[in-house]
Parts: sequence; structure tokens; C-alpha cells
Amino acid sequence: MDAIARVPGVATDLRWRKSLAVFFVVVVGIGIIYRGTLGGMVEIWWRSETFNHCFLIPPISLWLILRMRGALARLVPAPSPGFFVLMIVAGAGWLAGELASVNAVTQLAMVSLILLAVPAIFGLQVARAISFPLGFLYFAVPVGEFVMPWMMEWTADFTVFAVALSGVPVYREGQNFVIPSGSWSVVEACSGVRYLIASITVGTLFAYLNYRSMTRRWLFVGFAILVPIVANWLRAYMIVMLGHLSNNRIAVGVDHLLYGWVFFGVVIVIMFAVGARWSEPEPMEASAGGDDSCLVPGRWPAMLAGGVAFLIALLPVVTFAALVRAESAGRTEFVFPVKIDGWTRSEQVPDWQPPFAGTEASGYSKFTKDALEASLYVGYFRKQTFDRKLVSAEKVLTKTDDTTWAQVKSGFKSAEFAGRAVTLRTAELRVNREVSAGSDARFRVQWFYWIDGNLTANDYWARAMTAWARLRGNGDGSAVIIYIAPEGRPQGGDAAIAALMRASGTGLDGALRAAGGRE
Repeated sequence: MDAIARVPGVATDLRWRKSLAVFFVVVVGIGIIYRGTLGGMVEIWWRSETFNHCFLIPPISLWLILRMRGALARLVPAPSPGFFVLMIVAGAGWLAGELASVNAVTQLAMVSLILLAVPAIFGLQVARAISFPLGFLYFAVPVGEFVMPWMMEWTADFTVFAVALSGVPVYREGQNFVIPSGSWSVVEACSGVRYLIASITVGTLFAYLNYRSMTRRWLFVGFAILVPIVANWLRAYMIVMLGHLSNNRIAVGVDHLLYGWVFFGVVIVIMFAVGARWSEPEPMEASAGGDDSCLVPGRWPAMLAGGVAFLIALLPVVTFAALVRAESAGRTEFVFPVKIDGWTRSEQVPDWQPPFAGTEASGYSKFTKDALEASLYVGYFRKQTFDRKLVSAEKVLTKTDDTTWAQVKSGFKSAEFAGRAVTLRTAELRVNREVSAGSDARFRVQWFYWIDGNLTANDYWARAMTAWARLRGNGDGSAVIIYIAPEGRPQGGDAAIAALMRASGTGLDGALRAAGGRE
């Protein structure tokens, strides 16, 4: 049972002052220990328009707590040591995220360490009383852009459907579509992710401040999720139709984005106006809850609890530093296999360049055998950081604003590499304009990751495999393997890729294992 008394007095005030001082030292300590993670968060807030609002989250959370100070003053803080276990779990999460170089995981774990320090030092009832202000701090973590591909797809689906329903002929390939008045593309700015993240943040705050019922709160949060998604679909459809009906004189260029934000602002105001109709009056005085008869003093002094919390926060960073120091032994340079039995190598490669910057070593060559033609790209990564890593949301085959290449199809297929089954990611690329004389118009692309001898095409599994390999002391040597073949040849791109993959698999796997020190 959490030992917290609801009795005012000098002893209560003294205990609050001690606990607050200890908590302040712990939070500052966590900020110093995890300064790289914290700095990465702030840097994203600064450069990304999607997360500029995150600067407001900590002040809002503090204001929400201060408005409850009268009720909190009637609680006596007493440490709850059971939360040290959860702090250990959060620290392990940070270590896993750091090993896999995943910003979102390390940042969520760091914020969790700070939030879990509240019940660990002040007690469960204090944390329960301010649970929403504490939980609101998670909105400071710049996460959510992972839904962008799905939202782009949904927006394109709805827009094409609505435009066709309006009687306008439309032809679609991937996120690009053509109507009689011109061509359009659903790019990142059209996905609606910015609207969605902003709506969820302000919608959650609105629900907390205006409703007492948890049912009403959750219903409004669901409303705040649904409204921006549907509104973005309507926004995209209206912009396309405005451009079409005005012969592309309006709703293009800068005013394209301006109309979007104005429309979103109007939608949010309407959403709040509707939600305010069912608002519930706030009680005369917010209650912090708890049992008045609970007068047992805490067994853990605040300073002892703070010291344990600080040591728990320090342990993952020390462990990570030790693992990094042990990773350099037994590694050699990766050597791209320039000879593949039965195939002739050429320096000429497709004009399309794989988007895997930051490699330690890479190779890109075209190979031919009889009527078959395919190219092989290998990008090898080691000593990965958050800015130079194998798996990243920015590493997509084509950017939506690419004026040369467009991805028109995507999917998965099964294949065999070095005697093992592997699931490949597949895509078809189309040249938007001629980039060189005799350039093929379309290419088949198939790719996957090699990580510590394991094969996967899944970004999440790739990150998990990287973390596990580093935790075992095998290092983070990893590679992306991409096969490219032109379409329109007698046997097709898939046949050429399958043949080259069979011929190159064993040698390539051996070269990667040698570079990782596994032979």
C-alpha cells in the first residue's frame, strides 16, 4: 500500500520541499546523462514544422500541475520503490533503441524514466493525481511520421475515387495521377500527418479540460483522430478540383498549402465548437484522491529513492559505452564481389541511384549473362549513428518530389539467397523523363537487409536484429542488398534478378560475414 497521508502541516511541507529538491536533482541528472537523446528531441522540434508545437508541451504540463497545487499540498509524498522495476525496463528500452539507432525508442524511454521517477520519489497517489499532466509529456516525443505512407495511400485512394465520381477522367500510377488538366502527386505534405498530430495533441488537452467523464474524453479523442484524416481527404480533393476547374490558376504552388492550413483551421474550430456543447463543469476544487486514513510514513527517504533512481538511469548509458568499446575487434573491410560465375561485369549501371547514403563501403555494378541483364547494389554500414544508419524513414527508393523517377508499384515476394529463403521487397520504378539516351523506361527493384548473417525485408525486424547483434557483441555490421533489372526484356526483370541472386548469394554472404568478423 502506498504510504501517503493527506494531512497538512509543517512536516508535510518539509517533506514536499525535500522531495521536490531530490526530484529536481534527478531530472537534471537524467537530462545530463541523456543529453544526446534530449538534444536530438529539441533539434527535431526546431527543424520540423510537424513538431514545432512540442516546445509548448512541457510548459503546458507544468501549468496543468500547478493548477492542482492546492489538492497536491494535502498529500504527503513518500517514495514507492516498486517503480524502480519499471525504471529498469525503461532504461533497457533506451539501450535497445540506442543499439538499433532508433530515435523514437530512445526518446520515449528517456521521457518514461523522468515520469517514472515521479511515483518512485513522490509516491503513487501523487503520480495518480497528476497522471494526465505527466502523460501529456509524451506528446513532446516527436513520433508519428511512421504513419505517413499509409496516410498518403489513403489520401490518394480517396482523391482519385472522388475525382472520378465527379466525372473527371483520371489515370493513376502509385501516388501519381493524371487528369485532363494536368498531373498531380500525393507528396508528404499532402499526407495530413501534420494535421493529425496537431489535432490529437490539442484534442486530448481539450478533452481533459472540458470533460470529467472518461467516456466523453475518449470519444472526443477518437473524434480528434478521425476528423483530420477525413478533412485531409476532402482538402486534397477540393484542391485538385479547384485546380482543374480554374485551369490550374488557383490552388497550385504556395496557395496550395495555404488553402490546406486555412481549411484545417476552420475544421478544428468547428470540432471544438461541437465538443464544447457537451462540456462538463469543473468541480469547485479538484481532488487529488486518496484515503484520509492512510497516515503511515514512508519507509524510503526521498534522498535514498532519488539516489537509486539516478543509478538506474545511469546504468544503460554505461552499458552502451562498454558495448561500443568492444565492437571494434575482429572486423575487416567489406569487399564487393566483382566476379560472379557465369556473368560478365560492367561499370555501367542504371541512372537511378539507391538512396542509402552514409555507407562505410558500397558497390554498384551491372552484370549480364546471355539475354539476362541485372544490376547489384550493396551498401555496407558499420558504426551506425542516428544520422548514418541502415534503416531510416528517409531511405525510400524515390522521393515524392523526384522529377526523374517515380515508384508506381510495390509489394513482397519470396526468393532464395545463399541457400536460404528470404522475403524481398519489390517495386517498379518509372522514368518521368529521359535521363540519358537509350534509357529504359521501367525497372524492377528487389531488396532486403543482411544483418549479422540474418535476412529480412522488414524495417522493424532489421532494427531489432541490429540491437540484438550489438548486445551479443557481434557489432552492427549490416547491409542493404538491392537487385535492379530493366523491364521489357525477353525474359523480364524478375527472371534476371532471380538468376543473378542465385549466382551471387553465396559469395556475397561470405564477403559480408568476413567483414563482420564472423569467419
